[in-house]
Amino acid sequence: MKTAIQIGGPASGGRDEFEAMVDFTVEAEKLGVDQAWSAEAWGMDAVSSLAYLAARTDRIQLGTGIMQVCARTPANTAMTAMSMQTVSQGRFLLGLGNSGPQVVEGLHGQSFERPITRMRETIEVVRMACRGDKLVIDGKQIVLPRPGGEGKALRLAQPPTDVPIYLATLTPRGLALTGAVADGWLGTSFTPDAAEAHLHYLREGAEQAGRKLEDLRLSVSASVGFTNDPEPLIAQQKPIMAFILSAMGSPTVNFYNDAFARGGFEEPCHEVRRLWLEGDRPAAAAAVPDEMIRATSMIGDEDHVRERIGRYRSCGITELTLNPLGRSSSERLDTLGRAVSLIAEATG
Repeated sequence: MKTAIQIGGPASGGRDEFEAMVDFTVEAEKLGVDQAWSAEAWGMDAVSSLAYLAARTDRIQLGTGIMQVCARTPANTAMTAMSMQTVSQGRFLLGLGNSGPQVVEGLHGQSFERPITRMRETIEVVRMACRGDKLVIDGKQIVLPRPGGEGKALRLAQPPTDVPIYLATLTPRGLALTGAVADGWLGTSFTPDAAEAHLHYLREGAEQAGRKLEDLRLSVSASVGFTNDPEPLIAQQKPIMAFILSAMGSPTVNFYNDAFARGGFEEPCHEVRRLWLEGDRPAAAAAVPDEMIRATSMIGDEDHVRERIGRYRSCGITELTLNPLGRSSSERLDTLGRAVSLIAEATG
């Protein structure tokens, strides 16, 4: 099982925060962490920080977690991915996601219609470019060259290269697409205790395409904290979960909420969102059940964390992105190092 960290996020972009992130990633590499995934919402973009980190690190893989499909043309997505593969000396992982209608339509001014089709066709273009082919596609969302004009089919000048493609998907159709065409899956709203809420659709898509679930790299995230008294750390995670269930989407469309509901938390998912939309955020956080935090994290003593690692491994997770808890960077690095050691111990 590989280990990873996540960098950036919705509020990223300040110089002090950026420098702290760089220092943390450099130290994480020294601890043996295998990957760093950059977020892209409405803060820093997913690529700039990775390009900088490529010059500051030697071994750690650098992935976009995620690059928003709507924010770039497919050809530009391919150009960026291939450029990053050169800059990072082959350490780049292309994580793609559709985001949601609030960001796609509100921030980027693009239509959110047919997101699965747009994703499939974007992947086709990226792989054409990586093979060195001319970019020609007559799709339902993407057409190259543009018809009726003076454009002609072009190939990128960069040499062919291999770029692993991960998809961040949550809906049943999105998961099935991932199983059918992707190299890996970036999973959120995932619990190893209800793994089939996601894995069923990944497996179904893989099998329909003549593949196996084992052909995919399965990457999910979990907060980790070492303590003999987990209740305070669990309480700290509840406002974050309430935000995910309520604000990471529109009042009517929230893929994270839907996925958690599918995984066995339907009643609290609806109640938390109702309270949040009514403006009572403290009540929304309080409505998040302890079990929901326990199911999506590894918070407890060393034996508990070891047992949770075993659960992720037993359901086939191959890459675990760790969110180490702590009051300072030093504490977070200590937590990260302990977790990486336990995972290395569990995987031999």
